[in-house]
Amino acid sequence: MDAQQRAQYLEALGIDVWVPRRDGSAEAASPASGAADPSRGADADADASASASGAWAALRAEVAACTKCSLHRTRTQAVFGVGDIRAQWLVVGEAPGAEEDRRGEPFVGRAGQLLDSMLRAVGLARGENVYIANILKSRPPGNRDPKPEEVASCLPYLKRQIGLIRPVLILAVGRIAAQNLLGTASPLGSLRGRVHHFGELNTPVIVTYHPAYLLRTPADKRKAWEDLKFARSVFRELTASS
Repeated sequence: MDAQQRAQYLEALGIDVWVPRRDGSAEAASPASGAADPSRGADADADASASASGAWAALRAEVAACTKCSLHRTRTQAVFGVGDIRAQWLVVGEAPGAEEDRRGEPFVGRAGQLLDSMLRAVGLARGENVYIANILKSRPPGNRDPKPEEVASCLPYLKRQIGLIRPVLILAVGRIAAQNLLGTASPLGSLRGRVHHFGELNTPVIVTYHPAYLLRTPADKRKAWEDLKFARSVFRELTASS
């Protein structure tokens, strides 16, 4: 990604001023995509894809038919997730909103557009080496916060998605996603800027703001950019050592 492209993406984030590192080397690279990862051999990738496809389809069907909590009565459809099922990055949000419930895809509308800009700022694109999902697969009425019993019913589906995708890094966007992934009541501000871990795979987790929050509080977009740069640096370290 060249400097002009990066400037355009940062402008989309609403960040007016950005100064690259003096040597420019790290910033000029396309750091996050990991598209040519030599550790994933072609034969191994093909075998893994074939063996996982059935499990992925079965999980999607199970989520679509799920009635484990009361949200199935009010949803239009379950919102399973979208993106590259072999992605190295996994973005996890809170729950579907009204438009997501209607379209069956997470992070659409203005918040989705901002998330796409955030991803592009670190060299990613929706559907290319990133998968996007939520803690809940069904929309809570009125977009209220998820109830504990709803999270308890739905989180195992996300865990199974993580087990199939095996991402290098999880980006948790928003307080609800971060607290439920990490099993904590700590405020989002105290969770930012650190590497956390999730699940049996001990997957690294970076926490940042939800795009919907950033639309309401644009002054915090700079903080979100710091989080994204931190996530990118952690990803580089993880893939460099693999």
